[in-house]
Amino acid sequence: MSVLEVRNMKKRFGKTDVLKGISFSLEEGQVVAIIGSSGSGKTTLLRCLNFLETPDEGQITVSGKELAYKGVSDSQIRENRLHFGLVFQNFNLFPQYTALENVMLAPQLLQLGTKDQIAQTATSLLAQVGLSEKLNSYPWQLSGGQQQRVAIARALAMKPHVLCFDEPTSALDPELTGEVLRVIRDLKKENTTMIVVTHEMEFARSVADVVIYMADGVIEEMGDPQQVFANPTSEKLKAFLRTTREEMDL
Repeated sequence: MSVLEVRNMKKRFGKTDVLKGISFSLEEGQVVAIIGSSGSGKTTLLRCLNFLETPDEGQITVSGKELAYKGVSDSQIRENRLHFGLVFQNFNLFPQYTALENVMLAPQLLQLGTKDQIAQTATSLLAQVGLSEKLNSYPWQLSGGQQQRVAIARALAMKPHVLCFDEPTSALDPELTGEVLRVIRDLKKENTTMIVVTHEMEFARSVADVVIYMADGVIEEMGDPQQVFANPTSEKLKAFLRTTREEMDL
């Protein structure tokens, strides 16, 4: 059984169709990398999956249970969100809280254990992402890469079925990108189910089990990394990869 099934998801903003019928599935422990140019619908797709946007059409099923978007209470929407963890481009940490407090906050609000239990889990997660010595540091005392790793620990603290990343390295200097990508690689080794929207082509090639190329609100091509990168069939994908390679050579 698939952990996640997305069927015919559509989203319009005003007169603009941003998602035009997106369908795919995700097995437990799989990593799906989503690539494509700006404006192709990648972030909107993630926001719909995380119930931050309501699609106009479509269904999602998590572990065999269909999750409703419409006609449900705010509390049900909050419950639906718990199936997903989302790591944003710009970290979105609370500046008034330490790294440890940022990771503990949501589990405490939802009463997912005693304070000591939640603190122990948060400490363990921060150690997992290499930040044992930064438990009591505030976001302003951390590098961008360290802040993003706190954000990853915070998402993991909710024990989501699917961990989603929206361009997790786009706000980082090149020298800090590697430390975040290493954490994601380690999560794959631990069988974490992930969707990663990324502009890091080599990362997508080497880590993903499935690569989705989106263009103009549709899945233009989908397959294993070897097929997508070495033998693309879509002319749009071929042009996108050429442009990406040229930018890397500059």
